[in-house]
Amino acid sequence: MVRKTPQLALRLDAATPDPALRWHDGAAMAYLGGAVSLHLGTARKEAVLEQSMLHLPLPPEATPRQVQDAAEAWLRREAARLIGEVLARQAARQGRPVPAFSLSFATRASWAVADGPDHLRCNWRLVEQAPAVMEQVLAQALLRLPVSSPCDDLFALA
Repeated sequence: MVRKTPQLALRLDAATPDPALRWHDGAAMAYLGGAVSLHLGTARKEAVLEQSMLHLPLPPEATPRQVQDAAEAWLRREAARLIGEVLARQAARQGRPVPAFSLSFATRASWAVADGPDHLRCNWRLVEQAPAVMEQVLAQALLRLPVSSPCDDLFALA
């Protein structure tokens, strides 16, 4: 077991931002290479993006953790939707079937990796990158998937 030195522990604690500074009404959150502003209010039943404002259905007195949970839940749903759209577009360009994918929540992982012959694992934070980056990353990940040939199908029937 590796123990942290006191100096390392202090540096790690200092590097961890205070959630109250990052997750509050009016805070900015990365999205598609830019930023959206978080706005709290109870007038809506679910999170809605309008222009560059993400309206979260939370009261103004919501805790930083509640704001973070609501914002990241919306961001993860968007990641699944957008990654699915990009994969469909890139698969059509490459003339191959659309692979299944799952979102990865690892903090230190590649953006997208092949996870089986027809499955990709995509980091959900890819949605924070510019659309061109997302397109390129997913196109390259698709190229790393094995291509099934008609011979493979023929032998599978035997």
